[in-house]
Amino acid sequence: MASDEGTTRIDSWIWSVRLTKTRSLAAAACRAGHVRVNGERVKPAHAVRSGDEVRLRHAGRERIVVVSRLVRKRVGAAVAAECFVDNSPPPPPREEIPLMGLRDRGTGRPTKRDRREIDQLRGRGID
Repeated sequence: MASDEGTTRIDSWIWSVRLTKTRSLAAAACRAGHVRVNGERVKPAHAVRSGDEVRLRHAGRERIVVVSRLVRKRVGAAVAAECFVDNSPPPPPREEIPLMGLRDRGTGRPTKRDRREIDQLRGRGID
């Protein structure tokens, strides 16, 4: 399951350590140029070694990890966390979603006036 010497395909490693949900997503990220190993864009079959720096742009943020252990098959989350050192910047804080006005049960459909007020609360209204 794990080997400390040799190489592994980058798309397989990214998927194995749970940086992407599927291997095909990892390969697609490589083909799109969202994966860099030691500063260079790589194809899905690029060989990754222990000590390489992998930069992955995925889900709106950049992950910067250093390979500490190679795995060829997908492993559990606890083992996956030991396979790399995460040097990524902290994720940006989530924007607080304003609470929508709750309507009382049984009041029926909102009227045109209610809809305008709801849109104004959500920030979609025409001022």
